[in-house]
Amino acid sequence: MSRLLAHKFASTTLSVRQFSCSAPTLSHIGRKVLTFPKEVAIEHDTTPITNPRIPSELNNTILTVSGPLGKHSLPIKPFVKLNITGGQADGEDSELSVNVTDPTIKEQRSMWGTTRALINNIIIGVTEGYKVPIRLVGVGYRATLEDNNRKLSLKLGYSHPVEMILPEGVTCSIPQPNRLVLQGSDLQEVKELAAKIQRWRKPEPYNQKGIFIGDETIKKKEGKKK
Repeated sequence: MSRLLAHKFASTTLSVRQFSCSAPTLSHIGRKVLTFPKEVAIEHDTTPITNPRIPSELNNTILTVSGPLGKHSLPIKPFVKLNITGGQADGEDSELSVNVTDPTIKEQRSMWGTTRALINNIIIGVTEGYKVPIRLVGVGYRATLEDNNRKLSLKLGYSHPVEMILPEGVTCSIPQPNRLVLQGSDLQEVKELAAKIQRWRKPEPYNQKGIFIGDETIKKKEGKKK
């Protein structure tokens, strides 16, 4: 009996196929140095936050990034170290490097790359901005702007139009009645508004109608045939 079990275990072990023999590689995005132009001003207030907005921001510091398109702040964990070096010559880009106190700690290692990515998003936002195109696919679907282009009105097949107030810092343009473009310097706000708009008519696979963000597509499904 024991020989039979051993044979079954050996055959099961040999039947497992390894898809990759190479060791996993990490991106190490946190180690990459950020460059930003002279139009961008970055200030790091190292005073710890004693009255946080949320509990996770306790003892964090504040990084402020300002540029031609706006000004944004980002809470920085106390174990994250920032080093800003200015350009050696006039007009030369400055550099910002992100480090952590102890890379062997999992929390610090995970926040290393996250912090670097968030700072990079803010720098791009205050210099170039973000655009999110939205397509309205459906019979009679269209969008209009009201109240000095601060209120978005959508006709999506309901008995009433869907009206949404644009948040501060986000603008909208309508190149075509069924197409609109959201613009802003805060990537999170722009994408969050796009997601709120899409919730009113999520893309459905049978008629391929709904609200599509960017180049989003959906695979068509065949309906039940009698």
